[in-house]
Amino acid sequence: MPRFDLPLDELQSYRPDIPEPSDFDAFWTDTLTAARSHDAPATITPHVTPLTQLEVFDVTFPGFAGDPVRAWLTVAAGAEEALPAVVEFNGYGGGRGLPVERLAWAASGYAHLFMDTRGQGSGWGTGGDTPDPHGTGPSGSGFMTRGIDDPADYYYRRVFTDGVRAVDAARALPQIDATRIAVTGGSQGGGIALAVAGLSSDLRACMPDVPFLCHFSRAVGLTDHDPYQEIVRYLAVHRGAEERVFRTLSYFDGAAFAARATAPALFSAALMDLTCPPSTVFAAYNRYGASDKEIRVYPFNDHKGGQSRQWWEQAEFLAARI
Repeated sequence: MPRFDLPLDELQSYRPDIPEPSDFDAFWTDTLTAARSHDAPATITPHVTPLTQLEVFDVTFPGFAGDPVRAWLTVAAGAEEALPAVVEFNGYGGGRGLPVERLAWAASGYAHLFMDTRGQGSGWGTGGDTPDPHGTGPSGSGFMTRGIDDPADYYYRRVFTDGVRAVDAARALPQIDATRIAVTGGSQGGGIALAVAGLSSDLRACMPDVPFLCHFSRAVGLTDHDPYQEIVRYLAVHRGAEERVFRTLSYFDGAAFAARATAPALFSAALMDLTCPPSTVFAAYNRYGASDKEIRVYPFNDHKGGQSRQWWEQAEFLAARI
């Protein structure tokens, strides 16, 4: 697979003009105010697993419009004090799966809250448990064009709100120290983590790994890989809808959220990544609002990026800040 994007020295200074709607902040303030009006506490139920050194809880919290969103909370067995926490978001098409699949953060002394992604969970992995009860107008396959005619109806308005509400829920759980919470995720999960970091205050860290949902206008024209190609296929049918579509997407661009984020950040990018082109990642990284930020670059990897090596980098980065 050849490198297809800008060379690394250009990526390091790549800071394109990415237009933002004038009511971006008001849009999200109103969205989160409405979501937080559904103030029912999260429910938390012990979940029996074969694990002997970790405890797992099935968590349900109110997300967008108060819709119930599921998550797994995993902590060290017998932990007596509130723990620092990592709230993690999943990649495109996956669900929260089984509670034995992601153990590294809990095994490292953190409370780990892994959020299900509404409506997803049937693309790979072992399934999801959170429906998306909201309808949509004309859309293509996948999730990228659901409600894309209007930012108020767009699918990721609901998902990003769920992510913020996951942090809200985590802060109220007795197992978690509300003052020591970080967010992370890979690909779509990295895009959600960026949005949450831009919309939440007092996070200890944001660790987006090869993040998706950044610099839409470049990604859609640069790569022929899904999920961005879902938008291309939609526009190939809905000729003349470009202005409306990209106006909607401007409310959900990771680069816009990055500019508003203040938590220390560790990004990653892979220079052969055809799913989330490296220039789209650097567009968000170079706009990120905190001075304490780093990026790990994997020159010979595709969308898999650093995998376990990147997790190790995250663990060291977070331990120094939490």
